[in-house]
Amino acid sequence: MLSRLFISNYALIEHLEIDFNGGFTVVTGETGAGKSILLGALSLLLGGKADSKAVRDAEHKIIVEATFDITGYGLDGYFNDNDIDYCETECIIRREVSAAGRSRAFVNDTPVGLGVLKDITTRLIDIHSQHSNMLLAKSGFQLDILDGLAHNDQLLDDYEAVYRRCVELNRDIEARKKQIAQNKAEEDYITFQLEQFHEINLHENEDEELEALQNKLSNITELKDALWTVDNILGSEENSVIDQLKTVGQRLSFTEEVMEETRGMSQRVADCIIDLKDIVMSVSQAQENLNLDPAELDRINERLDTIYSLERKHNVGSVNELIALQHQLEEKLASITKGDDEIAELVAEYDKKKAESMSLARCLSDARRKAATSFAHELKPLVAGLGMKNVAFEVAFTETEMTSTGIDAVEFMMAFNKNQALMPVKDTASGGEISRVMLCIKSIVARSMHLPTIIFDEVDTGVSGDIASMIGEMMAHIAQSIQVMSITHLPQVAACASSHIKVFKSDNDQGTFTSVTGLDQEQHVMEIARMLSGKGLDEAAINNAKSLINQYVKV
Repeated sequence: MLSRLFISNYALIEHLEIDFNGGFTVVTGETGAGKSILLGALSLLLGGKADSKAVRDAEHKIIVEATFDITGYGLDGYFNDNDIDYCETECIIRREVSAAGRSRAFVNDTPVGLGVLKDITTRLIDIHSQHSNMLLAKSGFQLDILDGLAHNDQLLDDYEAVYRRCVELNRDIEARKKQIAQNKAEEDYITFQLEQFHEINLHENEDEELEALQNKLSNITELKDALWTVDNILGSEENSVIDQLKTVGQRLSFTEEVMEETRGMSQRVADCIIDLKDIVMSVSQAQENLNLDPAELDRINERLDTIYSLERKHNVGSVNELIALQHQLEEKLASITKGDDEIAELVAEYDKKKAESMSLARCLSDARRKAATSFAHELKPLVAGLGMKNVAFEVAFTETEMTSTGIDAVEFMMAFNKNQALMPVKDTASGGEISRVMLCIKSIVARSMHLPTIIFDEVDTGVSGDIASMIGEMMAHIAQSIQVMSITHLPQVAACASSHIKVFKSDNDQGTFTSVTGLDQEQHVMEIARMLSGKGLDEAAINNAKSLINQYVKV
């Protein structure tokens, strides 16, 4: 619901702010007062072309801002998909146009492109005039009407869920086929690579172990010399380090008998001797094990050369990375082997879901066709009552491939004259006719669908009397479910409104300005009296206005 409109520096409007109520609001004013200017400003919010000629003062920019109550519109998913801040109750949309013609749009202070702006505002406002129709000609909207009348909400949800799964499965099947075809083209090469890996038979950290052993065998002479020196110093038969420490221990033991300061030192030396003896034994064992085997060193070098060559081939830096690559190749080969089975499983599930989708799509189609028949019976007398007594109407169905909405393409077919062939409504109706048809359609579906605010721009042009009254009453009926606004010259329509806004011009030293004001009940009566009688107001016109208003209230 449109709750507030702010316009600044647009055409004859210097500064204007209007608060709107729900229900049925009429906008009236003398010809040329600027009612069309309000719609021009609103068209900017609908993504219309920004014309710099509409800038009133070149030193300032045009600002058009609307506040909507979006409770129940279910726009959270769309807002999140487009990274727009979302509030479940309120949405503020703003369009700015500079004197140079540069335009910017914002939704909840988030900058958006015109495409996003249009997507959002066409869900919030629907403007109908003699020259434009934003929804009725769209097949998607026509399908929505039938689904709303058929109460297909749950059926549509069920169908869409199964259909989405079909689309996912089909995408998975195609991707899997492509991957398997690519893998099969590489199957021989993968097999060859794995044969190399299996022949080499790597184990984890093998390169590190071999490099350590290679380093050891390559330096065996130096290692042996170092170990012999250690063994000779620590454990030689004469004057070894161990023998000298024994002497140290004996001397310390003597001092401990008379000196408190040295107590325990002899034991510490004894512990050192034990550790050194253990080292001597380990060194001796290492010497015995340190044997130079040229064949073993050659084997290690050859093994490392093989590993390094494989690492270079596969552009990796370690045996562990080679082993990981081997596992990947094994999985790839296994995937090729069982790929046909996987595809068969996916195809089986796809066929099952497709059959389920088709069954639900048939149910949708049947419900829509039944709703279309009832809709046609209900619509024709309403349209005939608005001065189009020779109207003919039916909904044409064409079966299509399954889409996200089912298997139906629909077209509203109408004829307004006797013996005229039925044609798509967008091709056969005039601006006034199509607007009145939409009025009748909205009257039928308003109770079943969550529709946007609808604005009728002089759709009652060319009618009068009882037809004008019927149009007003129909608008008021629709307004029981959604917000309705009508720009009208007809007092019969204005009398049916729950809110009344008047557009007028005023002059001062700076120029001519368009302004608006909300009318109270007394002003509402006086404005309708003016519409009935013209410029001159008399008691008779005022009484006629009151009678007209009371007549609708009683209805």
